[in-house]
Amino acid sequence: MAGLRLGPLLRYVDWETASTATVWVEADRPCTAEVRCADGASGSSRTFAVAGHHYALVVVTGLTPGSTTAYEVLLDDRPVWPPEQYPFPPSTITTPPIPGAADGGTEAGQGTVRVAFGSCRWAAPPAAGHLPGRNDPVGPDALDALAARLAADPGAARPDVLLLLGDQVYADETSEAIRRRLAARRDLDEPPGAEVADYDEYTFLYDESWRDPEVRWLLSTVPSCMIFDDHDVIDDWNTSAAWLAGMRATSWWNERIVSGLMSYWVYQHLGNLSPAELAADPLHTAVHATPDATDAVRRFAAAAAADPTRTRWSYRRIFGRVRLLMVDSRAARVLDEQQRAMLHPQEAQWLREEALAALGSFDHLLIGTSLPWLLPPLVHDAEQWSAALCRGERGGPDGRWARVGEFLRQRSDLEHWAAFPESFRQLTELIREVAAGPGAPATVCVLSGDVHHAYIAEPVPSAPAPGDAPTARVLQLTCSPVHNSIPAPLRGGFRFAWSRAGRLLGRLLARHGRTGTPSVRWHRAGGPWFGNQLMTLTLRGRKAALSMVQAKSGKKGTVLELAFDRSLTDDNASRSSQSTKR
Repeated sequence: MAGLRLGPLLRYVDWETASTATVWVEADRPCTAEVRCADGASGSSRTFAVAGHHYALVVVTGLTPGSTTAYEVLLDDRPVWPPEQYPFPPSTITTPPIPGAADGGTEAGQGTVRVAFGSCRWAAPPAAGHLPGRNDPVGPDALDALAARLAADPGAARPDVLLLLGDQVYADETSEAIRRRLAARRDLDEPPGAEVADYDEYTFLYDESWRDPEVRWLLSTVPSCMIFDDHDVIDDWNTSAAWLAGMRATSWWNERIVSGLMSYWVYQHLGNLSPAELAADPLHTAVHATPDATDAVRRFAAAAAADPTRTRWSYRRIFGRVRLLMVDSRAARVLDEQQRAMLHPQEAQWLREEALAALGSFDHLLIGTSLPWLLPPLVHDAEQWSAALCRGERGGPDGRWARVGEFLRQRSDLEHWAAFPESFRQLTELIREVAAGPGAPATVCVLSGDVHHAYIAEPVPSAPAPGDAPTARVLQLTCSPVHNSIPAPLRGGFRFAWSRAGRLLGRLLARHGRTGTPSVRWHRAGGPWFGNQLMTLTLRGRKAALSMVQAKSGKKGTVLELAFDRSLTDDNASRSSQSTKR
C-alpha cells in the first residue's frame, strides 16, 4: 500500500485560464497519484522513479476561476492527504478571477497580485520538545511564522505566489541530524566529509526541509516558484575558472554537481514549469517512459554540468499584468577570465527578449535573480576591482595582482553581478531600456537574496528632458535570510559598506583597478535590516506597495512583526531618510 513520503506542494497555478494547477508529491513506492478538489476539479499521474524514489507532478484541470477549493491527495485510490486529525486548515488551490468575466471578474489589469519572496533557509529544526523558534540557534523561521499566521487567520491576505530565491537546501552545511544519517552510510573522515555526496543524500535535505509541519502545510496551499543559488550545490558555486578547476581536481565533485542538478530538476525545477512546458519537455516525457528514470535524469544533469548551454533553468511566469522572469545566475555563467559573464550569450539573449517582449501588456516587471544586481557600494566596487585584477588590469593576467584578485574573490565571496562587469552593464542597460521605452511598466523590480540582510536600493534617475514620457520606478529589493544567521562582524561590515566612508574606500579600489565610470549610480532607499524575514510586493493595476515582516519568538511560538509597509508608486511615496548616494 503506497504512502506519501513528501508533499504535497502546490507549484503552478495558471493565471491565463485560471483552470489548471500542478501539485508535486513523493510516494514511497510506484503508484498512481491523484488530486481531487472539492469543486470537482481533479488530475492524476503515474509516478516516475529516480534512484529508488517515486515522484509525480499532477496536473489538475477543471478548476473554477476566482475560487478557492480544498483538495485531497490519493495514492492508488487511497486518501493520504490530509492526514487524520490534521491540525492545520485544509490544503487549498486558489485561482485568480478572469479579467472582465461576466461573473464578477476584475477589470483588466486591476486584480491584486501578492508576491512574497526571500532566500536562504537552513532547515535544521530546533531541539526536540521545544516550540518552533524557541532555542533555535539561528532564530525563528520566517516560513514557519508565515504558516502560523495564515493557519490561525483564514481571512489573512495570502500570497498569490511564494518566490524562493535560492539556498532552499544547504548541501555543504548539514545539520547534526543529517550528519548522523550520512555517518550511517559512509566514513565522514573521507571527502566530502559531512557534506552531501550523492542523490540519496540530497533527498535527506529535502526530507528535513519540507517535512517541517508548518512549512509542509504552507507549501501545500501557497503556489511557489524556485531557483537555485550556491548552497543548493556548494558555497560560491562557479565563482571563477580557477575555483572550478580546483573542484574538478577533487574525487567527489563530479558526483556532487550531477546529483545536485538531478535533485534540483526533480524537487524544484519540474514544478516551475507550466503544463504546456511539461508536455514539451523531453526529459519529462522520458522519465514517464521507463520504469527507472535514474539514467535518463543522470545523463541530463551530467550534460548540463558539462555545458550550461544544453539546458535552461531560467523561466517566465505571468500573473495577470505582472511579468516574472526567474534568472539562473549560477549554472549559466561563462568563467573564462577574458570572456567572463554571469549569463552565457544564449541565456543573456533569452533574458533580453523576455524583458522587452510585449511591452505595454504588463504593468510590473519582476526579475528574480538569487544574487543582487545593486549591492552596498563598497562591496560593488570591491567586486569590480577584483574582477579587473583577475583579468590583468594591473600586471597582466598572470601577475601578482591577478593572484591577489583571485585569492580575495574566493575568500570574500566576490562573485555577484558586479564581479561580472560586462554582464552588470548589460543588465543595467536592459533595465534602463525597459523602464524608459514605449509601453514602460510602472515598476521594474529586481528581487534577490543571498547576502543575509535586507535592503532597498534605487538607481539615481537622470534628469528627464522636456516632453519625455514617465519612466518606470526601478528598485533592487533584497531579502535574506528566511532562516539563517549572520555573524556580528559581518553585520558591521555591511553597515560600513553602505556608509559614506565605505563608499569612498570603494572608489579608491575602483581607481586602482581602473574600472572606469559606473554605468549606474544608486542610493539606499531602505535598510539594512537583519533577521529572518520575508518581503511582499502587493501589485494592483499600476500601483505597487512593499512590506517586510520579520520572524520573532513569542510565548506560543513564532510570530511575524511588520518591519515596514510603504507605497512604491504614489508620487509622495516615502523615501528613507537614511538613503546614501552611490
